[in-house]
Amino acid sequence: MTNFATHSASEPVPNPLPKLAIFGAGGLGREVLVLARQINEVRPTWELTGFYDDCRPTLTDLHGLPYLGDTAALNATTEALQVVIAVGNGRSRAAIVGQLTSPLLRFATLVHPAVSLQPYQHIQVGEGCIIGQGCILTTDIRLGRHVLLNLGCTIGHDAVLEDFCSLMPHANVGGEAYLETGVYLGTNATVINQVRIGARTIVGAGAVAVRDLPAGCTAVGVPATVIKTHA
Repeated sequence: MTNFATHSASEPVPNPLPKLAIFGAGGLGREVLVLARQINEVRPTWELTGFYDDCRPTLTDLHGLPYLGDTAALNATTEALQVVIAVGNGRSRAAIVGQLTSPLLRFATLVHPAVSLQPYQHIQVGEGCIIGQGCILTTDIRLGRHVLLNLGCTIGHDAVLEDFCSLMPHANVGGEAYLETGVYLGTNATVINQVRIGARTIVGAGAVAVRDLPAGCTAVGVPATVIKTHA
Protein backbone atom coordinates (compact mmCIF):
# COMPACT_ATOMS: atom_id res chain seq x y z
CA MET A 1 0.00 0.00 0.00
CA THR A 2 1.35 3.45 -0.96
CA ASN A 3 1.60 6.03 1.82
CA PHE A 4 0.98 9.69 0.99
CA ALA A 5 2.28 12.51 3.22
CA THR A 6 -0.47 14.76 4.51
CA HIS A 7 -0.57 18.00 6.49
CA SER A 8 -3.13 18.64 9.20
CA ALA A 9 -4.73 22.05 9.49
CA SER A 10 -2.39 22.88 12.37
CA GLU A 11 0.80 21.95 10.52
CA PRO A 12 2.49 24.73 8.52
CA VAL A 13 3.06 23.97 4.84
CA PRO A 14 6.74 24.47 3.98
CA ASN A 15 7.37 27.56 1.89
CA PRO A 16 8.84 26.73 -1.50
CA LEU A 17 12.36 27.92 -2.17
CA PRO A 18 12.70 30.93 -4.48
CA LYS A 19 13.68 29.98 -8.01
CA LEU A 20 17.12 31.03 -9.26
CA ALA A 21 18.23 31.32 -12.89
CA ILE A 22 21.77 31.98 -14.11
CA PHE A 23 22.26 34.39 -17.00
CA GLY A 24 25.47 33.38 -18.74
CA ALA A 25 26.00 29.84 -19.99
CA GLY A 26 29.78 29.97 -20.31
CA GLY A 27 32.55 28.97 -17.93
CA LEU A 28 31.69 31.59 -15.32
CA GLY A 29 28.07 30.48 -15.44
CA ARG A 30 29.10 26.92 -14.62
CA GLU A 31 31.29 28.21 -11.79
CA VAL A 32 28.35 30.19 -10.42
CA LEU A 33 26.25 27.02 -10.59
CA VAL A 34 28.87 25.32 -8.40
CA LEU A 35 28.72 28.28 -6.01
CA ALA A 36 24.91 28.10 -5.80
CA ARG A 37 25.07 24.37 -5.10
CA GLN A 38 27.69 24.92 -2.40
CA ILE A 39 25.37 27.45 -0.75
CA ASN A 40 22.45 25.03 -0.98
CA GLU A 41 24.53 22.28 0.65
CA VAL A 42 24.92 24.41 3.78
CA ARG A 43 21.37 25.77 3.79
CA PRO A 44 18.71 25.15 1.16
CA THR A 45 18.32 28.59 -0.41
CA TRP A 46 17.20 28.29 -4.04
CA GLU A 47 15.52 26.00 -6.48
CA LEU A 48 17.89 26.10 -9.45
CA THR A 49 15.98 26.38 -12.72
CA GLY A 50 18.46 26.73 -15.58
CA PHE A 51 20.59 28.98 -17.77
CA TYR A 52 19.74 31.92 -20.00
CA ASP A 53 22.11 33.46 -22.54
CA ASP A 54 21.71 35.47 -25.73
CA CYS A 55 24.33 33.18 -27.30
CA ARG A 56 22.86 29.70 -27.40
CA PRO A 57 25.35 27.16 -25.95
CA THR A 58 26.40 24.08 -27.89
CA LEU A 59 24.94 21.85 -25.18
CA THR A 60 21.36 22.35 -24.05
CA ASP A 61 22.07 20.66 -20.71
CA LEU A 62 24.84 22.15 -18.58
CA HIS A 63 25.76 20.09 -15.52
CA GLY A 64 22.18 19.01 -15.01
CA LEU A 65 20.44 22.32 -15.74
CA PRO A 66 18.76 23.18 -19.05
CA TYR A 67 19.36 26.12 -21.34
CA LEU A 68 16.07 28.05 -21.18
CA GLY A 69 16.48 30.82 -23.73
CA ASP A 70 17.65 34.39 -24.28
CA THR A 71 16.92 37.78 -22.70
CA ALA A 72 13.48 37.93 -24.30
CA ALA A 73 12.58 34.51 -22.89
CA LEU A 74 13.71 35.58 -19.43
CA ASN A 75 11.65 38.78 -19.62
CA ALA A 76 8.66 36.66 -20.62
CA THR A 77 8.68 34.70 -17.35
CA THR A 78 5.27 34.23 -15.80
CA GLU A 79 6.53 33.53 -12.29
CA ALA A 80 8.74 35.28 -9.76
CA LEU A 81 12.37 34.51 -10.49
CA GLN A 82 15.70 35.52 -9.02
CA VAL A 83 18.55 35.98 -11.47
CA VAL A 84 22.33 36.14 -11.12
CA ILE A 85 24.38 37.58 -13.99
CA ALA A 86 27.38 35.31 -14.57
CA VAL A 87 29.26 37.48 -17.06
CA GLY A 88 32.82 38.55 -16.31
CA ASN A 89 32.84 41.92 -18.08
CA GLY A 90 31.22 44.65 -16.00
CA ARG A 91 30.01 46.68 -18.98
CA SER A 92 28.31 43.58 -20.38
CA ARG A 93 26.72 42.84 -16.99
CA ALA A 94 25.38 46.38 -16.87
CA ALA A 95 23.90 46.05 -20.35
CA ILE A 96 22.17 42.79 -19.44
CA VAL A 97 20.75 44.26 -16.24
CA GLY A 98 19.36 47.15 -18.27
CA GLN A 99 17.63 44.75 -20.65
CA LEU A 100 15.93 42.67 -17.93
CA THR A 101 12.76 44.67 -17.42
CA SER A 102 10.17 42.15 -16.17
CA PRO A 103 8.73 43.15 -12.77
CA LEU A 104 8.83 39.47 -11.80
CA LEU A 105 12.65 39.41 -11.86
CA ARG A 106 14.88 40.12 -8.87
CA PHE A 107 18.68 40.00 -8.72
CA ALA A 108 20.18 37.46 -6.33
CA THR A 109 23.37 37.94 -4.32
CA LEU A 110 25.59 34.85 -3.99
CA VAL A 111 28.26 34.60 -1.28
CA HIS A 112 30.26 31.44 -0.70
CA PRO A 113 29.30 30.00 2.70
CA ALA A 114 32.92 30.05 3.93
CA VAL A 115 33.27 33.82 3.32
CA SER A 116 32.85 35.80 6.53
CA LEU A 117 30.34 38.67 6.31
CA GLN A 118 29.36 39.17 9.95
CA PRO A 119 27.48 42.25 11.18
CA TYR A 120 30.49 43.36 13.23
CA GLN A 121 32.50 43.65 9.99
CA HIS A 122 30.22 46.47 8.75
CA ILE A 123 30.27 45.40 5.11
CA GLN A 124 27.66 46.62 2.61
CA VAL A 125 26.94 44.31 -0.32
CA GLY A 126 24.71 45.49 -3.17
CA GLU A 127 22.19 43.37 -5.03
CA GLY A 128 23.48 40.99 -7.65
CA CYS A 129 26.98 40.60 -6.20
CA ILE A 130 28.91 37.34 -6.59
CA ILE A 131 31.54 36.58 -3.95
CA GLY A 132 33.46 33.39 -4.63
CA GLN A 133 35.26 30.85 -2.51
CA GLY A 134 38.35 31.99 -0.64
CA CYS A 135 37.58 35.71 -0.64
CA ILE A 136 38.53 37.75 2.43
CA LEU A 137 36.84 41.04 3.30
CA THR A 138 37.92 42.81 6.47
CA THR A 139 35.85 45.75 7.73
CA ASP A 140 33.96 48.90 6.71
CA ILE A 141 33.80 47.92 3.06
CA ARG A 142 31.18 48.92 0.50
CA LEU A 143 30.40 46.85 -2.60
CA GLY A 144 27.99 48.34 -5.11
CA ARG A 145 25.52 46.47 -7.31
CA HIS A 146 26.60 43.45 -9.38
CA VAL A 147 30.20 43.40 -8.17
CA LEU A 148 32.07 40.19 -9.04
CA LEU A 149 34.75 38.89 -6.67
CA ASN A 150 36.17 35.76 -8.22
CA LEU A 151 38.12 33.11 -6.30
CA GLY A 152 40.51 34.22 -3.55
CA CYS A 153 40.17 38.01 -3.75
CA THR A 154 41.05 40.20 -0.75
CA ILE A 155 39.47 43.54 0.12
CA GLY A 156 40.98 45.75 2.83
CA HIS A 157 39.41 48.11 5.33
CA ASP A 158 37.35 51.09 4.13
CA ALA A 159 37.63 50.09 0.47
CA VAL A 160 34.84 51.01 -1.94
CA LEU A 161 34.01 49.10 -5.10
CA GLU A 162 31.30 50.81 -7.12
CA ASP A 163 28.70 49.09 -9.31
CA PHE A 164 29.79 46.45 -11.85
CA CYS A 165 33.41 46.15 -10.72
CA SER A 166 35.00 42.82 -11.69
CA LEU A 167 37.89 41.20 -9.82
CA MET A 168 39.43 38.10 -11.32
CA PRO A 169 41.00 35.35 -9.16
CA HIS A 170 43.38 36.48 -6.41
CA ALA A 171 43.04 40.20 -7.12
CA ASN A 172 43.82 42.37 -4.09
CA VAL A 173 42.40 45.73 -3.05
CA GLY A 174 44.13 47.59 -0.24
CA GLY A 175 42.63 49.57 2.59
CA GLU A 176 40.86 52.83 1.64
CA ALA A 177 41.28 52.09 -2.07
CA TYR A 178 38.44 53.25 -4.33
CA LEU A 179 37.37 51.49 -7.52
CA GLU A 180 34.92 53.50 -9.60
CA THR A 181 32.12 51.98 -11.69
CA GLY A 182 33.07 49.09 -13.94
CA VAL A 183 36.74 48.73 -12.96
CA TYR A 184 38.28 45.39 -14.01
CA LEU A 185 41.20 43.86 -12.12
CA GLY A 186 42.90 40.95 -13.86
CA THR A 187 44.15 37.81 -12.14
CA ASN A 188 46.61 38.63 -9.33
CA ALA A 189 46.30 42.38 -9.92
CA THR A 190 46.78 44.61 -6.87
CA VAL A 191 45.55 48.08 -5.96
CA ILE A 192 47.49 49.33 -2.96
CA ASN A 193 46.13 51.37 -0.06
CA GLN A 194 44.39 54.67 -0.80
CA VAL A 195 44.73 54.39 -4.59
CA ARG A 196 41.74 55.38 -6.74
CA ILE A 197 41.01 53.68 -10.07
CA GLY A 198 38.83 55.55 -12.55
CA ALA A 199 35.63 54.17 -14.05
CA ARG A 200 35.91 51.37 -16.64
CA THR A 201 39.69 51.13 -16.26
CA ILE A 202 41.37 47.75 -16.72
CA VAL A 203 44.30 46.80 -14.51
CA GLY A 204 46.02 43.90 -16.23
CA ALA A 205 46.86 40.52 -14.74
CA GLY A 206 49.67 40.76 -12.21
CA ALA A 207 49.83 44.56 -12.38
CA VAL A 208 50.26 46.66 -9.23
CA ALA A 209 48.55 50.06 -9.09
CA VAL A 210 50.66 52.18 -6.75
CA ARG A 211 49.14 55.53 -7.75
CA ASP A 212 45.75 56.77 -9.01
CA LEU A 213 44.73 55.77 -12.52
CA PRO A 214 42.35 57.79 -14.74
CA ALA A 215 39.06 56.55 -16.12
CA GLY A 216 38.80 54.59 -19.34
CA CYS A 217 42.31 53.21 -19.69
CA THR A 218 44.28 49.97 -19.57
CA ALA A 219 47.28 49.78 -17.25
CA VAL A 220 49.77 46.94 -16.95
CA GLY A 221 53.05 46.16 -15.21
CA VAL A 222 54.69 46.91 -11.88
CA PRO A 223 54.05 49.69 -11.21
CA ALA A 224 50.91 49.78 -13.37
CA THR A 225 51.43 52.08 -16.35
CA VAL A 226 48.77 53.26 -18.80
CA ILE A 227 49.29 51.70 -22.21
CA LYS A 228 46.06 52.78 -23.94
CA THR A 229 42.82 54.62 -23.44
CA HIS A 230 39.34 53.51 -24.45
CA ALA A 231 35.77 54.79 -24.26
